[in-house]
Amino acid sequence: MGTMMLCLSNMLDIDLRAQLAVLLAAADFADGAGTAGWHARLVKTNRQAVLRHPATRQAAALVSAALRDHPVFRAAVQPRRIAPPLFARYATGEAYGPHVDDALMGLADPAGPLRSDVAVTVFLAAPESYDGGDLIIEDSSGEQAFKLAAGDAIAYPATSLHRVAPVTAGERQVAVTWVQSLVRDAAKREILFDLDTARQHLFAKEGKSATFDLLAKSHANLLRRWAEP
Repeated sequence: MGTMMLCLSNMLDIDLRAQLAVLLAAADFADGAGTAGWHARLVKTNRQAVLRHPATRQAAALVSAALRDHPVFRAAVQPRRIAPPLFARYATGEAYGPHVDDALMGLADPAGPLRSDVAVTVFLAAPESYDGGDLIIEDSSGEQAFKLAAGDAIAYPATSLHRVAPVTAGERQVAVTWVQSLVRDAAKREILFDLDTARQHLFAKEGKSATFDLLAKSHANLLRRWAEP
C-alpha cells in the first residue's frame, strides 16, 4: 500500500466483539515481550493472550475470518496468508516503544515462514475507555497517531517504524496480525486498489459499460502480472 494507511470501519460488529470478549475472558494472558523480536522486546510492556489456549485460538479464527470477509481489506491487501492474530492488553503505564516488525514470522511453521507485508491492528476497546495508547506510525510526512473506535481496524505497511504510546488510564485492548500479500510490492498493491475502487464506483454509477470493461481488464491483467500465488 505504499505509505497508505487504510482505516476500516466496523471490521468487527457488536455481536462478534461480544463473542471475543467472552472468549478472551477465559483465555490466559502472559508477558507480551515473549512474542517480540530480540530488540523489540526491550521496549515492549503489555500482556498477550497465550496462543495455545483453546479460547485464544477460537478468538483468533474469528478475527482472521472477519478480515478475509471484508471486501475493502481484500481489495487493498490482497491477502495470501494471515498470521494468527495476537490479543494484547495495555494497562496503565504500559507501552510499546519504536520498532519495526520482523520481516519473516513463524519460522517453525510447517507451512513455511510468513513474509510480513502488511500489519493490522483491530481495536477492541472503546477509545473513551482509556487514555493514551495511540498507535503512532512514522512515514515520510512524519508521525500519524491512530486511536479508532471499537471494532475498527487499520492496515499499514509492516515496513514502517511504529509504536504504542503509554496508556495513562484504563486499558487498551487490541488484536494485531500480519499479512503476506499476493502482491509483494506495496506501490503495486496501491495501484490495484485504486483501479478496483474506480471500477466499482463506475459500475455503481453506470452499470456494465465499455469503460468499466477496460478498467476491469486492466485490473485483472495487472493482478495476473504481479501476483505471487
